Amino acid sequence: MGKGVTVLNSSEGVTGTIYFTQEGDGPTTVSGNISGLKPGLHGFHVHALGDTTNGCMSTGPHFNPAGKEHGSPEDDVRHAGDLGNITAGDDGTATFTLIDSQIPLSGANSIVGRAVVVHADPDDLGRGGHELSKTTGNAGGRIACGIIGLQG
Repeated sequence: MGKGVTVLNSSEGVTGTIYFTQEGDGPTTVSGNISGLKPGLHGFHVHALGDTTNGCMSTGPHFNPAGKEHGSPEDDVRHAGDLGNITAGDDGTATFTLIDSQIPLSGANSIVGRAVVVHADPDDLGRGGHELSKTTGNAGGRIACGIIGLQG
């Protein structure tokens, strides 16, 4: 079994830890607890680069090894890193578990060493009609991020 983890860093008071597990070549389970968010939906993505030298801005675009347009996790046409939205409750905390088949922890398209980014606004899943819908989901600023590392 492969295991990964990231601890989120933020200049906006957002904190959290996200865990990744994968059995063999099966899908990856992502679970986390993030606090300090405004209540509501927040775009949640794997970005291409594991670089936080300039905070979350240096993590690059969404992880997209197949060169597709932005979409929802259920869409056939989507970036591998498009994980949709997480929902923060009235207390500003999001606790979630999701399962995705496009973010392996090993192999050519491994997400290990890449960054997870939490966005300020909801991801419109490529359906919003905004000029950014098909690239970023118009999910707003990058409010927290962390680099995915292997977990013992």
